[in-house]
Amino acid sequence: MKPSSHHRKYGLVETGAGWVGIEVSEKGVKRLTLPANDRQAALAELGVEEKDLTLESGGAGLADRLKHFFMGEPVVFKEGLDLTGATEFQQQVYHAACRIPFGETRSYGELAEEIGKPGAARAVGQALGANPLPILIPCHRVVAKGGGLGGFTGGVETKQKLLDMEKKGKK
Repeated sequence: MKPSSHHRKYGLVETGAGWVGIEVSEKGVKRLTLPANDRQAALAELGVEEKDLTLESGGAGLADRLKHFFMGEPVVFKEGLDLTGATEFQQQVYHAACRIPFGETRSYGELAEEIGKPGAARAVGQALGANPLPILIPCHRVVAKGGGLGGFTGGVETKQKLLDMEKKGKK
């Protein structure tokens, strides 16, 4: 293993939406992949091999909560997040995104205003585009002004599926 990764652990969890890869550091969850069609694709997305997996199903309840989330159930992710490497602005955006309730959306502009940076909607979108923890930091809940989807690292189709799933699950 690389010296810089000796405190990192990797795991995979199979959800109803596919395989999700998880990377955990000593500070918390460092990275989460969007669901992949198969185990190998999830490993490739994480950039590790089967022999590198060290977490049992993603560890401490996170795997179960991810499974429930992808079944459309409202889930609160309270794991510690390792946002090392994220700028202060990105961290503000990520924390604001985490406050958006399950099944609801906010616009990029609303998030910019919430963090005290009105007019920074585009920068908010760029910060969300760099989100290393999709789902845990629910960037899919941030949409364009007027209800358009905006962008999404996993593609707008995936974003729409996540939003539809949450709307159905929120009753």
